[in-house]
Amino acid sequence: MEYILGQSNPNPVHNDSMVTFNVTPANSSAVLFKPFLSPVVDKTINILMVIVLFITMISLGCTMEVSKIKGHIVKPKGVVIAVTAQYCVMPLTAFCLAKGFHLADMAAVVVLICGCCPGGTLSNILALAINGDMNLSIVMTSCSTLLALGMMPLLLYMYCQGFGDLQNAVPYVDITVSLVMILVPCGIGILINHYRPSYSKIITKVGLIIMSISCVVITIMAILAIGSSILAVMSPPLLATGAVMPFIGFTFGYVISAIFRLSQAERRTVAMETGCQNIQLCSTILKLAFPPDLIGPLFLFPMVYISFQLLEAMALILVYRCHQRLTRKEKDVYLPTETDPGRRALCEGTV
Repeated sequence: MEYILGQSNPNPVHNDSMVTFNVTPANSSAVLFKPFLSPVVDKTINILMVIVLFITMISLGCTMEVSKIKGHIVKPKGVVIAVTAQYCVMPLTAFCLAKGFHLADMAAVVVLICGCCPGGTLSNILALAINGDMNLSIVMTSCSTLLALGMMPLLLYMYCQGFGDLQNAVPYVDITVSLVMILVPCGIGILINHYRPSYSKIITKVGLIIMSISCVVITIMAILAIGSSILAVMSPPLLATGAVMPFIGFTFGYVISAIFRLSQAERRTVAMETGCQNIQLCSTILKLAFPPDLIGPLFLFPMVYISFQLLEAMALILVYRCHQRLTRKEKDVYLPTETDPGRRALCEGTV
């Protein structure tokens, strides 16, 4: 059961999973979850999430090359369109879905933070799988990560104005501190790639493996500790939001890049970059910036989001691969040969 911030409890019946009382004078009444994580488990999850984010950002930094960034800065059309799509489409989508599904205020904050996050390393992998422009993918991830320091707090402030009680509910200072902290390991990765490029690929591979395993471990630990409270994240409105958000990002990223006449490879890249957010950063911000009794199991929403994100991305990659194979077969069928001069002459337009 969820109550809306700033409103009285519509149901006087006691609920075992949460209680409602005042947090701060500025925030009126808020939904507070009863503690469901022991201090040891909560601290362990927090430490693991910080370590995973640190490793992930070092791995991301190891994929960044100053020369490639300079090249796209000289000809910034692709990057500008890509970053614009990232920070216009996804935050607006998150806001519209939160409004459309009438999400409770805390759930709306979670969705907005997820929508305002920059791109992550997963988008680079997906762009590679769909034969995208890897230079653009890496530079777009780099630029969106650096811009997040200013864009995330600004966008959250703007969109929170559309919710009556959220102006004072978002910990902007904590979010900004988290964003500053991610630039440090990212900078370390850039330095490693610049001075020891031979180590970059190894660090990136190891980082991705550690990230994948840790995400699974953290999710299992949280679900086991939370128990039935996980149903708050599995509610139909949040599931629908998690399913629709990445699809809209993929679609509009491709459409916007097509309108500005980017190449096919660049269009696929912008689509993947727009629909993918840095879920590790999002989860860490939600877990560390909000008190446990306020965020409750909602910090697991990014895991729901990334599940749909991966499923939809894999479906798009499968469709692309099938289309690519069919196109190649058609070319092979109609390819003119020396033993078929009539077909060759027809293809050359001489008949």
